[in-house]
Amino acid sequence: MEFSINPASDIPKFQQLVDQVINALAENKLFEGDQLPSVNQICQTYKLSRDTVFKAYGILKEQGVIESVPNKGYFVAKEGRKVFLFLDTLKAYKEVLYGSFVKNLDKDTIADVHFHHYNIDVFKKLITESRGRYSKYIIMPFAHKGVEEVVSMLPADKTLIIDWDTNIKSITNKLYQDFGQAVIEALSEAEHLLRRYNKLIMVYPEFTNHPKITVDYFKQYCNKKKFDYSVLVDSGTLNVKAGEMYFSVSDRMLGEILEQCREKKLEPGVDVGILSYNETPMKKFIYKGISVISTDFKLMGQKAAAFASEDMKLDFCVPTKIFFRESL
Repeated sequence: MEFSINPASDIPKFQQLVDQVINALAENKLFEGDQLPSVNQICQTYKLSRDTVFKAYGILKEQGVIESVPNKGYFVAKEGRKVFLFLDTLKAYKEVLYGSFVKNLDKDTIADVHFHHYNIDVFKKLITESRGRYSKYIIMPFAHKGVEEVVSMLPADKTLIIDWDTNIKSITNKLYQDFGQAVIEALSEAEHLLRRYNKLIMVYPEFTNHPKITVDYFKQYCNKKKFDYSVLVDSGTLNVKAGEMYFSVSDRMLGEILEQCREKKLEPGVDVGILSYNETPMKKFIYKGISVISTDFKLMGQKAAAFASEDMKLDFCVPTKIFFRESL
């Protein structure tokens, strides 16, 4: 194996060695049992210190990628998998997904996580650079007309779309949640509590990237059940009032709602109702508990990890449920 060390790179030299070994495994340029260059060979060829090379090989040994045989050298211990995990942002509920994903990965699988922040240029750049470097690609898309064309560059059988089914025709592996009908079912389950309030207000601020289909289904539910309702899209116009129920898809706006409740001495679950979207660990404890509509992000992480670690097809809708707490 040959290495390419860039002295001007911000990536430490030992990490460059580690990355190149892992990339070679993912690209099928290294196989189980292959011998790696000795420490002395690498030091002499690439003008590196012994500490740098020992550190790189030490990390690879800890990861189980390579093993050392006394008096013989270093060898590839297994055929490693390297997975490209591409999320939108790292919010609290995405941490739950990511934690579950890493916890359930096969021990022979290594994940690289990246974030696109709903930026199509970043999305395209990172996917273009990732092609051919990974055994599996797990992609969280977003609403942009260019997403499908970019994702179609990846091998369909090795790519999984997660969280949001955006109908990318070239990819049949999907692990998603239902942002529409499942919301109606959750609201229907909560109808006995919603009837306590004079008006239902969905808080869908201008900065959210939550799928708009949830707004459409919220309206559909309210019209069918004859609730007085409105959709707040301008975050600056939030004015919490007694007798109203606020359904927020934004945790930032959830904080604003709670702050106004405190300032106006309105008790959640008594004077006003609060319903949030996406479960996070802290929502169980805020203001005696915030009621939540959410998919199961732990299960999503488990399923994604199984796809990453095994050769399988996957088309699964992760259930969405409502969690009742004292805010509603």
